[in-house]
Amino acid sequence: MSHLFSTTSIGNVQLANRIVIAPMCEYSAEEGRATDWHMIHLGHLALSGAALLFTEATAVEPDGRISPGDLGLWSDETEAALGKVVAAVRRYSPIKLGIQLGHAGRKASSDAPWNGGQLVPASEGGWQGWAPSAVPHNAHEPAPHALDAAGLERVRDAFVDSARRAIRLGFDAIELHAAHGYLLHQFLSPLANRRDDAYGGSLENRMRFPLEVFQALREITPPEVALGVRVSATDWVDGGWDLEQTLVFAQALKDRGCEFIDVSSGGVSSQQKIPVGPNYQVPFADEIKRKIGMPTITVGLITEAQQAEDIVAQGQADMIALARGMLYDPRWPWHAAAQLGGQVDAPRQYWRSQPRELKALFGETRFGQR
Repeated sequence: MSHLFSTTSIGNVQLANRIVIAPMCEYSAEEGRATDWHMIHLGHLALSGAALLFTEATAVEPDGRISPGDLGLWSDETEAALGKVVAAVRRYSPIKLGIQLGHAGRKASSDAPWNGGQLVPASEGGWQGWAPSAVPHNAHEPAPHALDAAGLERVRDAFVDSARRAIRLGFDAIELHAAHGYLLHQFLSPLANRRDDAYGGSLENRMRFPLEVFQALREITPPEVALGVRVSATDWVDGGWDLEQTLVFAQALKDRGCEFIDVSSGGVSSQQKIPVGPNYQVPFADEIKRKIGMPTITVGLITEAQQAEDIVAQGQADMIALARGMLYDPRWPWHAAAQLGGQVDAPRQYWRSQPRELKALFGETRFGQR
């Protein structure tokens, strides 16, 4: 039996297999509202046969958007727009739905990648970001606002409000975004956090705000919704955030009721030097899984079915997340199941596509005609 296609769970959420569709920014929302693009994009990925589908990073306040086109969940209007997409997916797919809630911090107001991805100046509709300290992401950029006590409370409350909305919409999982150089990662990393109060300096202090945000979400998240965190396990910069600190953070999260951890890396500094290659982030997930014992998701240049199977079979991670690979091949789970002898759910409208030699690929199916 394929390990990749065995069942698992995060919290009380049961998953049909170990394949996760990672959050992927689409830069196609309108003032935070989901559009027809999100209906098409998330709709077709919901038919992929994966067990869990995450939305893109979803901003908890307008200033927390990575780009002007980011998805948001901060108002009745953004909630209603995303609700239409969730309802459509629910009607046609049994896939579990997760939402990644985040705040871009000092990396806010970026242009879409196809426009160069650089900072959008205020003169062109951009805005000044918020951060632990008034330290810009790149030296030539204006400094972000440093969050004061009122700002910290505002952001924390915004995360809670967005989580309440996500729960109301019926999401199965909430992932708190503390990776890729965005606000919560900025608090964790000494490269971005230069504060001299209770939220800066020591590791305990740098973890304080991300843990406060997590605790606030934990208190309002019901048992039927899984609550987890995405982390960057290292900044890939000397003197920055690293795996040893990540392990301390992960243990603190577990102690507070975190139910899964999604392990990535990098993003907080343009000075990072990442040795990109197949499985390059898997050792981080492996270390966290072995030492902390939390259900663990790994991601990053995992493109082949046997590659994913081996990671799960060897116990390096509990789940495999794909992003670009899933865009390139939206039926990746079907093809992996065919190769590994697994089984996937497929919509009945597609049952006739099951290859003749794979009679059980889609489970129990039936089809007839006059």
